[in-house]
Amino acid sequence: MVVDLKKQFCRMKNKVKLILISLTPITIILNTILKKYPEFIEKYYSNSLNRWTRQFQGFLTNLFSFSVAEIVCFFLIAVLLIFIILLFVKIKTGGLLNQLINILTYLSMLYVLFMFLWGFNYDRLSFSKITNLKIEMSTENQLKNLCEELIDSANTIRERVNVSPNGTMVENGGYKDVFIRAEKGYEKTSLTLTQLGGRYSKPKPILLSQPMCYTGITGIYIPYTGEANVNVHVLDFMLPSTTAHEMAHQRGFAREDEANYIAYITCLSNPDADFKYSGVMLALINSMHALAGKNMQEYKSLQKLYSKGVKNDLDANNDFWLKYSGKVQSISNKVNNSYLKSNGQIDGTESYGRMVDLLLAQDRNQHHY
Repeated sequence: MVVDLKKQFCRMKNKVKLILISLTPITIILNTILKKYPEFIEKYYSNSLNRWTRQFQGFLTNLFSFSVAEIVCFFLIAVLLIFIILLFVKIKTGGLLNQLINILTYLSMLYVLFMFLWGFNYDRLSFSKITNLKIEMSTENQLKNLCEELIDSANTIRERVNVSPNGTMVENGGYKDVFIRAEKGYEKTSLTLTQLGGRYSKPKPILLSQPMCYTGITGIYIPYTGEANVNVHVLDFMLPSTTAHEMAHQRGFAREDEANYIAYITCLSNPDADFKYSGVMLALINSMHALAGKNMQEYKSLQKLYSKGVKNDLDANNDFWLKYSGKVQSISNKVNNSYLKSNGQIDGTESYGRMVDLLLAQDRNQHHY
């Protein structure tokens, strides 16, 4: 009798595993179909079911001052490593097939949870359609004019921020103060763009921020906890826009170029000068990078327009990241590139630069050309 019960339990357990594994191809097929219906995703997933889920996650994780996501990530990785070690053990002791099924079940659960907690946001309406910004081919001269405007804004706002003894911008209140004030820009922007509104958990500092710099990663959104996790070791002038970028992911905007643009507009909407400056600098860095790819001579010519303060911040930023460049960052970029492409961002990490298309579209609207 006991033996029969054990067999029945094992059969039932195996059926559950196979069902969980089968959810992956089902979810992939569902994702393939839903890509064709972004309006449906926007209305019934991003702005309803998933929005409620993300805010509920925020309610739970807001109870903790530390990043729950960081702990969850270590736990999930540790479990996977244990499964892999057991796989090699099973090669000698037997039960290899069963262990392979265990690993596939585990990975399937992670993938399906990722998609339903956040991943389908890659299929929502583009931010350009939500905001009625017309993305179109722009001339090199339009790009140059955009860069000039951003340089002028950066030079002006730079005069209003706090400066350290070494001549770079400084956040006197540290990252904690930045996290508290970051919501101001979203609150104002959400008055016209309701998709950016809602109550979410406050941004969280990454405990291993400095080691993360070796990967080149400045922040990360973990769908399993719904937290905006920020690398607080970055230079102060980029901290507000980095925070705003991760908060954009928290609000269901998965594409990197759109998260950058949202960071820009919410930082500009923030009443505090350090946020405005950080947002403009994010836009300037991306726009000048795009110009350098088109016309290096014009790029070098516009660099001469930087104020001393802006130049100090950019030079410090270059020196900062140079210290952390190496094989780890190269591998991290390749992994991130593959991740972005697997989620429909066919340009991979180059999609970060596509923020410029949105900036140019906004610029055309403002100047009516």
